[in-house]
Amino acid sequence: MSRSPLSLSCALLGGVTLTACLNPGGTDLSTTAGSTGASDSASDTGTPTTGDTTGEPPIDEPPPAQEWPTLDCDPLVPSYCAFPFPSNVFTAADAASPTGRRLALSDTLIPDGRKNASGPPDVWNKADGFSPGLAMMAHLPGATITGLPDPLHIADSLAGDSPTVLIDAATGERVPHYAELDASHADDARRTFVIRPVIRLKDATRYIVAIRGVVDAAGEPLAPSPAFQALRDLQPLSDEPSVDARRPLYADIFKRLGKIGVGRDDLQLAWDFTTASREHNTAGMLKMRDEGLAMVGPDGPAFEITKLTADPSPEIALIVEGMMTVPSYLDQPDQPAHLVLGKDGLPTQNGTAEFVFTVVIPASARMAPAAALQYGHGLLGSGGEEIQYDYRVAFANQYNYALFAVDWIGMAESDYLHIADLVDKGRLNDFITVVDRGQQGILNSLLAMRLVTGGLAKHPDLQAKNGPMIKSDERYYHGNSQGGIFGTTYMALTTDVERGMLGVPGMPYSLLLNRSKDFDEFFVLLKNAFPDPIDLQLVLGLYQMLWDRTEPAGYAPYVRTNNLPGTPAHEVLIEVAIGDHQVSTLGAHILARTIGGVPNLAPSNRTIWGLDELMGPLQGSAMIEYDFGLAPEPTQNIPPDDGEDPHGKVRKLASAQKSLDQFLRTGTIESFCDGPCDPE
Repeated sequence: MSRSPLSLSCALLGGVTLTACLNPGGTDLSTTAGSTGASDSASDTGTPTTGDTTGEPPIDEPPPAQEWPTLDCDPLVPSYCAFPFPSNVFTAADAASPTGRRLALSDTLIPDGRKNASGPPDVWNKADGFSPGLAMMAHLPGATITGLPDPLHIADSLAGDSPTVLIDAATGERVPHYAELDASHADDARRTFVIRPVIRLKDATRYIVAIRGVVDAAGEPLAPSPAFQALRDLQPLSDEPSVDARRPLYADIFKRLGKIGVGRDDLQLAWDFTTASREHNTAGMLKMRDEGLAMVGPDGPAFEITKLTADPSPEIALIVEGMMTVPSYLDQPDQPAHLVLGKDGLPTQNGTAEFVFTVVIPASARMAPAAALQYGHGLLGSGGEEIQYDYRVAFANQYNYALFAVDWIGMAESDYLHIADLVDKGRLNDFITVVDRGQQGILNSLLAMRLVTGGLAKHPDLQAKNGPMIKSDERYYHGNSQGGIFGTTYMALTTDVERGMLGVPGMPYSLLLNRSKDFDEFFVLLKNAFPDPIDLQLVLGLYQMLWDRTEPAGYAPYVRTNNLPGTPAHEVLIEVAIGDHQVSTLGAHILARTIGGVPNLAPSNRTIWGLDELMGPLQGSAMIEYDFGLAPEPTQNIPPDDGEDPHGKVRKLASAQKSLDQFLRTGTIESFCDGPCDPE
């Protein structure tokens, strides 16, 4: 790539500052954006602010006119090819994409572990930007966490002197976050430096990251890399042509940082990246939903009842097991499966496929028809099994709900061996099979609601003396753990369900996995495939960029407001267990902030940064946290281990079940605890 005369002139001028060098785009950068002041997050409440609070106008600048160079590796972090990540230097211009960019990850950048099976980066390079759920990653040898904003002091990240800075490049708004060193292993020399936004980033948006004031164990500031110092100080660096190639862009980065009071002189690292568009993450699933629902109509897909079990217990009138025939978008129903794509790059129907469904009709439905309550199962679980748990059946009979479930194929029990194999063998690009099959699984869930309240409700075997045992016009969702995670996506997409409960959920997966005891066995396999601990963090990021098509990072902002095309607004009740060993409540808080307008129901057990505290009863959405007397989760990215895991306890509490029923039936959220929800 040739160097522009302007960049060469700046390089030769060394430390001399010229307007033309620092402002190559010729734009007026005279407006400024201030920074928020610091405050202790233990007392912070209210809407999460991501911008300035000084009253000064935002930067509101257009993107720079120059192009980013496209690199195989970035010399800004000489100890690891792919860092800093995500970065615009790993993209290429694409005027046809909504963002104007297209990922261009190189074969060199993709980790190729011990088993040399990662595969080419094609599955990522279809994206028009990076995941809005990604953490920002770098490697700063010798770094400590001294002075960094942590999960308990999020407001510190918005302070003018925060060592880590994340801003919307166009507006200068600061994004709340915390910073950490990867603590999931014992190799001090290979700890990834991670900046985690505490609210999902915006779509199709350029962001700038800056790091300064990070110190070593002796309290001394770390030196920048030679390549970054050359950019920062306008010094020549003859052996690295990419430095000159992006001097104009870094002039833009430094100018934008300067306008919010972040000077260049002490920066240790800075870079920019662009997030993917909403269309990239959601268009395929929306096409499948709209086509699928239109094909099956209001009665849902064709089905066959394969087994009827009458009166298996005093609380169950009937268990219905069957097969539904749905439009298929996969090349085969079982793993390894890929979506069949049309010329437009979107999924195209490939015939039909059969999938299992299970319905549990309570004994109470003999007296009056039961409302349809769809259940989302847990990690790599089985919906048909989980809806038959004793406590869940008792709830359904007490409150008269017909429970039903289909598997989240892609992340169901039947996918366990496939996922373990691709993780163990380091088959990174094959992770697309998990996500592709997962999109079919979400479609199956949406179609199953139509089936149960349509054709199945009319079936002769499901009639009582007083008429149908299942109501056709009362539809709800609830899910726990993975069912709360993918339930967020379901609630953003459903056109039939207005209210749903998300039990012990979180987002994004790339944050949750290291903090979950459920990931332990997969982590062993992943470390076997990728011995370098830094590789592991990048691998989780690469997984995340594909997962967005099914998990909340792609859908959470569209549950209540800014709804997807053809989709109504929805309300959710989020139930959280403090000290959860399996799904970090840090992820639940990110989910609540991202959905927006979700208060922490008062009286609360603790104050959560960025969430209002409101007394019930109230209408809309809310989060209720339950305290089982455990220590809060670690601030590091490791699983909790204090006491007995509370992950499965909330759903069994009478007070939580009463809150759930009232919310589903009436939309009113109220805590039936005596004060803050403390089961003791």
